[in-house]
Amino acid sequence: MRIISGKLRGKIIRAPKNLPVRPTTDMAKESLFNILNNRVYYEDMEVLDLFCGIGSISLELFSRGVASVTAVDHHGATIQFLKKTIEDLSITNITLQRADVLGFLRTAYRKYDFIFADPPYDFPEYDEVIRMVFDREMLKEAGFLVVEHDRRQNFKDHPYFFEHRKYGGVEFSFFSKDVDKE
Repeated sequence: MRIISGKLRGKIIRAPKNLPVRPTTDMAKESLFNILNNRVYYEDMEVLDLFCGIGSISLELFSRGVASVTAVDHHGATIQFLKKTIEDLSITNITLQRADVLGFLRTAYRKYDFIFADPPYDFPEYDEVIRMVFDREMLKEAGFLVVEHDRRQNFKDHPYFFEHRKYGGVEFSFFSKDVDKE
């Protein structure tokens, strides 16, 4: 995994091969951040990274200067790897939560500017993650959710869906209550 931009630009993070992760490809990550660059001011952002895995998105966000990231994953080895990486890089504004994402969402109380969710592609409850984010009002005004998925998922009929992007086998769907869909 490579950090694309910001203060850690070019840094390579090598995760053990035995971790059960599918990091966002560099091409897809670079494309996602090109979209974000035109929508957000990183320095003020509070971010939630769901199904964070080895932290590809969390570390990229830190590198670009976000105010804070809460990274959530249920797998102990990935959280331990990300914890060590954070310590090695002296990062202070990424908070790790080892938790089942749906359980975390049921009890979460903070609001975020940006929520990124990258469940396993065969995860059966994509819709539940999206529903909980909006039912629990976890986004600040003008905040948005991005869900990474493969072609099997289609969210275009969701009332808060506003954009879809595809990069090879990686797809991103964007959701917000506050974005004009016209």
